Amino acid sequence: MHTLSIDLETYSSVPIKKAGAQAYLRSPDFEILLFAYSVDNAPVEIVDMAQGEQPPEWLIKALYSPEYIKHAYNAPFEWGCLSRYTGIKLPPSQWRDTMLHGLYCGYTAGLEATGRALGLPEDKQKLNTGKALIRYFCVPCKPSKANGQRTRNYPHHDPAKWELFKEYCKQDVVTEMEIDSRLSAFPVPDFVQKQWETDLLINDRGVAVDMSFVHGALALGETVRESLTTEAIQISGLYNPNSVKQLGQWLADETGEEIVNLRKDTVSKLLDRDENSDTVNRMLEIRQELGKTSTKKYDAIQECVCPDGRVRGLLQYYGANRTGRWAGRLVQVQNLPRTYTEPLELARELVKSRSLDGLKCVYGSVNDTLSQLIRTAFVAPEGHVLIDADFSAIEARVISWLAGQEWRLEVFRSGGDIYCASASQMFHCNVVKGGENGHLRQKGKVAELALGYQGSTGALINMGALDMGIPEEDLPDIVSRWRDANSKIRDLWYAFDSAAVQVINCGGSVNVRGLTLSREYDYTQGRTCMSILLPSGRKLYYIDPAIGENRWGGASISYMGLNDKNHWGRIETYGGKLVENCVQAIARDCLAQAIEHLEEAGLPVVFHVHDEVVIDIKPFADNETMLDTVVKIMSTPIPWAQGLPLGADGWVGMFFKKD
Repeated sequence: MHTLSIDLETYSSVPIKKAGAQAYLRSPDFEILLFAYSVDNAPVEIVDMAQGEQPPEWLIKALYSPEYIKHAYNAPFEWGCLSRYTGIKLPPSQWRDTMLHGLYCGYTAGLEATGRALGLPEDKQKLNTGKALIRYFCVPCKPSKANGQRTRNYPHHDPAKWELFKEYCKQDVVTEMEIDSRLSAFPVPDFVQKQWETDLLINDRGVAVDMSFVHGALALGETVRESLTTEAIQISGLYNPNSVKQLGQWLADETGEEIVNLRKDTVSKLLDRDENSDTVNRMLEIRQELGKTSTKKYDAIQECVCPDGRVRGLLQYYGANRTGRWAGRLVQVQNLPRTYTEPLELARELVKSRSLDGLKCVYGSVNDTLSQLIRTAFVAPEGHVLIDADFSAIEARVISWLAGQEWRLEVFRSGGDIYCASASQMFHCNVVKGGENGHLRQKGKVAELALGYQGSTGALINMGALDMGIPEEDLPDIVSRWRDANSKIRDLWYAFDSAAVQVINCGGSVNVRGLTLSREYDYTQGRTCMSILLPSGRKLYYIDPAIGENRWGGASISYMGLNDKNHWGRIETYGGKLVENCVQAIARDCLAQAIEHLEEAGLPVVFHVHDEVVIDIKPFADNETMLDTVVKIMSTPIPWAQGLPLGADGWVGMFFKKD
């Protein structure tokens, strides 16, 4: 068995950041410029394909051979490029992704950033000249008199830069190999690797989109935007009524009050003023409407759709490296508005026919309707259907199971309403939705959504408790009642906090409810971490953990990671947050296992969102039978999670929606 480490430099006129790698490499002008490689850590060789060199025959054969395990950083890109080059999809099982290895071990996604975080020596680091060279050789250039009106730079246009580019490509292989070596003490488990391979195929499969619908939505959005802007100019006389500075000053002059900002909540509050003139109210209404006219999601679909009408690469495997959950890319399917509009079919037809008056007449706000309809751009191709199924309250089930909070588990086993049941436990009375003590269900709901991970009154406010009409003075009582009713969940927070402090300070391992927290040390690299072994066998890693003192004088747990400012630095955590990481990670493992079982059953997943899968398939039975088949697979008990009550539900249809 040999290791073949690879890095490619490529050209395509399709912008990869906006369109994604899958559309990029499907461009007719896509080509591989440089092919750098190393076998078994030998000195790096490079094939200058842009200048006519071809990979040696043994190297092409090695791409197919199971005797060579191919390594690359962000390997789906190299896999896709070389599959395109050879004309055959290369076996995913023969590929290993160094970026995944870094993410699994708690590091970042970027090659350069991961190298710095690992403390690679200068001769092993990624060269910082790459961005300028990539801009010069890998993307189209703007024609000018100075460059002879050319639209692309070739090696002969700057031979010195080209030689530097070749060194840059070779150095990437050196950096990738060094990262793999540094992380070798913490290997990626085989089943996580298998999930990566499945994800590779799902992203390559893609999902069909209705481009006539997308084009209709873009046209209507632009028409509405132009109409509203024209009206705003006529009312205010402003040159650019979309300018926050200009509109803010106009409103200040009209109302006699200082306008600090024009955020959504500020505009809503200004509209509630009784003393506003009609013109002020109309300008504020236009501001609200213009805030809804964003067609960025439709723009993104148009940008990244492949020639066959499918969008690919919507998900980033292990994108959230604290939990291992997937992250959204391109269209961001994990952050789409819900669909409340009915009937959906009519709304979609009106958009496709670009009937602005029809949409206004039937649905009112065109902008709001377009926003809600974005999900329905994802469709089943002709002769197929979409099967959508999602886990029911998966995080609430997992935390109940992990903590051993039996009354909650019984609610899920019996198909009860967790919000009513929670309110019943909190207020010691029977709560029935729409019935006896039904007004208390709202408090049970906001408590369930906000308090599971050691949240307090601030979490209730962030979850919208005040907007629900719950008085602020009632919030401490809700927190206290929920924690008392869920004492085992509360105890779980403190158990995790105590275990983390112990293993960081003293080393060794501590078991908490079947999860093992350990202090791990790689003596060859001088690197330490805290790990949490999950029931699935996967681990969560916290790099360079430390104990300090928090603002209340207690122990403060911290580790190195990518912080909120997207910088590598120290991050504080606590028991409730560690519980949240584990619950979300276990829920992710449930989804990953379900996806594997669905794929094995011949039910091809085209994308998934948190706890929801979308399958594109030719009908093999009636809708109810097909859905029952998928739900049964997703609800099957998991061997490593005995006693975890799983439930799922869904629908069968022709386009994506949110029930």
